[in-house]
Amino acid sequence: MSLREARKPCILWLTGLPAAGKTTLAREIARRLETLGIRAFVLDGDDLRLGLNSDLGFSRAARNESVRRAGHAAKLLLDSGAIAVAALISPFRKHRQRIRALAGDGRFVEIFVDAPLHVCERRDPKGLYASARAGDIRDVTGIDSPYEPPENPDIRLRSAERPPDELAGQVIRYLEKGEYI
Repeated sequence: MSLREARKPCILWLTGLPAAGKTTLAREIARRLETLGIRAFVLDGDDLRLGLNSDLGFSRAARNESVRRAGHAAKLLLDSGAIAVAALISPFRKHRQRIRALAGDGRFVEIFVDAPLHVCERRDPKGLYASARAGDIRDVTGIDSPYEPPENPDIRLRSAERPPDELAGQVIRYLEKGEYI
């Protein structure tokens, strides 16, 4: 099957605490879009730190720059007719709002991957929370660095309550209803 442009390309912006399930969901959403024949690309915060954002640390300013760069990369994908599926903590509302403005009217879908802190700490695949609680590292979002959850996300996915395939289906249904795909 050849991949085609989306009817209405967009940026799917998954935001949430570390270990909320953003990357898992982003990959499943992209996989489902591709099975529908739609070009979709995942921009994962950890992957971006291996290249595009490899020069950035974890200070507030560095995190803001990381989100800005990811937003511009997502806009390039959007302009190509693809769906960009970005999975970044992106802790500050004002930076997510800037990317919404950059994308343009109706082209940004904010997806809040909502998981309670205790669930994220239990998952903790990178050991960030444990290291922060032990005082070994600082500036961990949700511990000693703030996270501003979306006030009115386009989609709220409660990742502690439902499996990733079901949550990805919820996103696909949203995209179908909004005639993105």
